[in-house]
Amino acid sequence: MRTEDAADGKSTANGGGVVCEERGVTVLRYRDSDEHLLPTDLSEMLAAGTKEVHEKAENTEFVKDFLRGRIRKELFKLGHVALFFTYSAMEEQIERNKEHPHLAALYFPHELHRRDALARDLQYFYSEGWQNQISVSPATQRYVERIQQIGQDEPALLVAHAYTRYMGDLSGGQVLRKVAQRAMKLPPTGEGLNFYQFDGIHSAKAFKQLYRSRMNELELDTHTKQKIVEEAILAFQFNVEVSSAVEQSWCFSCDLKRVSYLKMSVIKKGISDLVY
Repeated sequence: MRTEDAADGKSTANGGGVVCEERGVTVLRYRDSDEHLLPTDLSEMLAAGTKEVHEKAENTEFVKDFLRGRIRKELFKLGHVALFFTYSAMEEQIERNKEHPHLAALYFPHELHRRDALARDLQYFYSEGWQNQISVSPATQRYVERIQQIGQDEPALLVAHAYTRYMGDLSGGQVLRKVAQRAMKLPPTGEGLNFYQFDGIHSAKAFKQLYRSRMNELELDTHTKQKIVEEAILAFQFNVEVSSAVEQSWCFSCDLKRVSYLKMSVIKKGISDLVY
């Protein structure tokens, strides 16, 4: 057995892998061909594997404007519509597969599910009959169809989509909640922001630790773990596409309103010239 200094702890050679003490936690890592330590816990594999695309998702114009407080209510509503269709599909498939051996330990409907919260928000923004006022965009539809496909064919990959959405909601989503409330002058009682409110979770930090621990305890081989990482990358890419589509849809709507306003101005001027 061999002991060596690790980046933030000690490590001991253990067969083909290395047992590392990192911040008081014991983890097993394996070396690649370049003698780098590779994570074996699913949560660490996801964090490492999605780092680049995660940063890309956080740096879309939609998100950057949101964080700066430059969020318009109409744009926010369109984003909520996309989320409603996405979570409806994801939670339908999670419910369908809740007894699957790779999903049962991550089944937290009371704590996590967002569909009903989004429905309450949409009712606040669109009033009664909101279901007849919304439609799914092509970008969101592609996301939805992917979720439905793996729910039917490879339920284990739903872990990737649940991780991508719910962990983000419990992290950066809480910052967005405060920004949205302030920027759009929404009621302090939470109307329009139910999506960000997790009444069944007392500590977001503790729950995220529990969720990651449950993920790491799933009995998955290396190949399946890698497929989940690849699916999580795809999920982030879908989110980037949906964000871009929402922004483009809103800009198109603004352009139409601007053209309509100019036409009305021309008509009014013409009438004024005729009168005078």
